[in-house]
Amino acid sequence: MISHVLPTYNRAPLAFTKGEGSWLWAEDGSRYLDLGAGIAVNALGHAHPALVATLTEQAGKLWHVSNLYRIPEQERLADLLVDKTFADTVFFTNSGTEAAELAIKMVRKYWSEKGQPDRTLILTFEGSFHGRSTGAIAAAGSEKMTKGFGPLMPGFKSLPFGDHDALRAALTGQVAAVMIEPVQGEGGIRTLPDACLKGLRDLCDATGALLVFDEVQCGMGRTGKLFAHEWAGVTPDIMMVAKGIGGGFPLGAVLATENAAFGMTAGTHGSTYGGNPLGCAVGAKVVEIIADDAFLSDVSRRAAQFRQGLEGLVAAHPQVFASVRGQGLMLGLKCTATNTDVVKAAYGQHLLTVPAADNVIRILPALTITEADIAEALARLDRAATAVEQAV
Repeated sequence: MISHVLPTYNRAPLAFTKGEGSWLWAEDGSRYLDLGAGIAVNALGHAHPALVATLTEQAGKLWHVSNLYRIPEQERLADLLVDKTFADTVFFTNSGTEAAELAIKMVRKYWSEKGQPDRTLILTFEGSFHGRSTGAIAAAGSEKMTKGFGPLMPGFKSLPFGDHDALRAALTGQVAAVMIEPVQGEGGIRTLPDACLKGLRDLCDATGALLVFDEVQCGMGRTGKLFAHEWAGVTPDIMMVAKGIGGGFPLGAVLATENAAFGMTAGTHGSTYGGNPLGCAVGAKVVEIIADDAFLSDVSRRAAQFRQGLEGLVAAHPQVFASVRGQGLMLGLKCTATNTDVVKAAYGQHLLTVPAADNVIRILPALTITEADIAEALARLDRAATAVEQAV
């Protein structure tokens, strides 16, 4: 018999009842050190006091009214994001997938309004992940996500990751946009070099194509800047945000320049729940905390400590780990052993990590993880690696 919960996940045999900071408590009372943070969602850890207080206060006042009316909490969060980024305008969603759908619609509407409705081609990259909707899987194009779900939405071309010649050949004056993650998450923590992001911006400027950044996983302080593209000193025309922006509350957003949002007038898009008072109150508190320069400096400092320790593990366990990759606290361990074996061995040490493509395990801790917890995480990863070696 099929389970009452649709079995689309291969879930670990673990269930948690409580969280605090970087720690989770299982049903049996045992404690796990969380290096996954709900896949980069719990940016400020579990049960952050400021977020609990904000959510509780707002829950006692107003949950939902719909976008038929002004929502002051939504306006406040939009003001914060516009003040801190390249954007002139923001639309709020419930997830990264919804943000991807709007980004695609925005690109197509832009060119339609510019009198070029047939200019619909969006270039994407092998290994990318933009969500699970029909549009998002068509954008990524991988067989793993698209098999059995055809016919796929047309209008996308996936290019090899890092192939500059293929990009230059494909990016003609007929391309509507380029959509890319500055750091691929699901694809195996692959970072696009700053020079490549700058070159991509130049190519888009030369051809008129819009540049769309997917910072659903790599944004919100994850790399040590509020958004990852800031390291390269370039800006997109459109950006998708989610995961960490709600600190655990379902929230996403599309940020855009006034030019890119040219065609998005009343009636062209909507959301029943997107931008509700609860989500936006929490999101505003998250942005206030993470956008602080001192907070981001601490993220970079802790990231350097973590990376140094991971490099030591690679040297100590060459049969298990091959290399460290990533930026800030969006780190990946490229494995020599099978990555899922390492994830399972870490469960045995009461440590949670996240598998990814390219035989990588992701290290995505809360941005507030302490130095002591990093040291503990490294010790548990060391024991997990030893267990994998002994199992061979």
